[in-house]
Amino acid sequence: MKKFELESLLKSFLIFFLLQEILLSVIMWQNYQNGIRNIDDKIKSQMKVCSFDLKCEGLELDFVPATSEREIRRLYKEVDVYSYFKVPTADNYLMKVVLSGKKHKEKIDTLKKEIALDFLLYSFVIALLSLLLSFYALFPLKKALKLNEEFVKDILHDFNTPIASMIINFKLFKKEIGSNKKIDRIENNIETLLRLQNNLQTFLKGIETQQEQFNLEDLLKKRVAYFQVLYPTIDYTVHPSTIILKSNKDAFVRIIDNILSNAGKYNISNGKVEVTTEGSRLIVSDTGIGIKEPKQVYDRFYTERERGIGIGMHIVKKLCDALDIIIDLKSEVGAGTQVILDLQRVIVR
Repeated sequence: MKKFELESLLKSFLIFFLLQEILLSVIMWQNYQNGIRNIDDKIKSQMKVCSFDLKCEGLELDFVPATSEREIRRLYKEVDVYSYFKVPTADNYLMKVVLSGKKHKEKIDTLKKEIALDFLLYSFVIALLSLLLSFYALFPLKKALKLNEEFVKDILHDFNTPIASMIINFKLFKKEIGSNKKIDRIENNIETLLRLQNNLQTFLKGIETQQEQFNLEDLLKKRVAYFQVLYPTIDYTVHPSTIILKSNKDAFVRIIDNILSNAGKYNISNGKVEVTTEGSRLIVSDTGIGIKEPKQVYDRFYTERERGIGIGMHIVKKLCDALDIIIDLKSEVGAGTQVILDLQRVIVR
């Protein structure tokens, strides 16, 4: 089961389970109150019988003066539980029938145990029902997602032929006329198509187990060279680094490409992009126009510009979470942006 499917299942389960648990709690509370009333009614009945035949097993008897404050047949709950009854031959006295507080507490504790056991049993049944309902609710979504995945896989498979043809013909074309800036840009665009195709396949297959070791500096130099061609007026600089990473290389390249692309796209004329490392941190700084709301850049479709649709940094955040990389972004309007990647968990020691 995929991560988002598991998340949907857990959320559905929690909704079903908590709603039913709330209802069950209300019912159990009512049962508890009814149980207390039944205990009180039984105690009053036993005391009443005791006042008639004086067979008072578990009860104590006493005679007290009759006063206006002492109500007949009312159940008093203090340290002990007791009630008053008339004495047929002595109007000035009342019979006091007492149940010790200890025995009354034992009855209440027994009731609580019964309610608690019932609650646990019913909660277990509710958990099973909630799980079944969650699977049932998730099934149509899972089926739709599977159809979409199969459709995307078919499209990706159909892309292979034209892309392979483009690569072969482009190499022949480049061999005939030689290399120049326009040819380099076309080659970079074909590489971008291949990378996007590979990234989409990676998403469909999952990226957790696809790991390899690679040199960070070599990767950065290659990606910077690619964007230097796309943004010739921007000065890209990579500082030396000896860091070796172990992670999903294709996903990591996509993270770097989105960051470097934004740094070039939203930079000022003749601006700069500087890529440095400090310990386990990779820092990409630019002299761009900056971001008004840095905290919102990870939201899907959030954009402050007419260019772009606002999914680049959303994808970066998702990939960083999947690769166990902590990302931080600092920006100031008119001063530029700094993106910091904490690579501590993917560095080869």
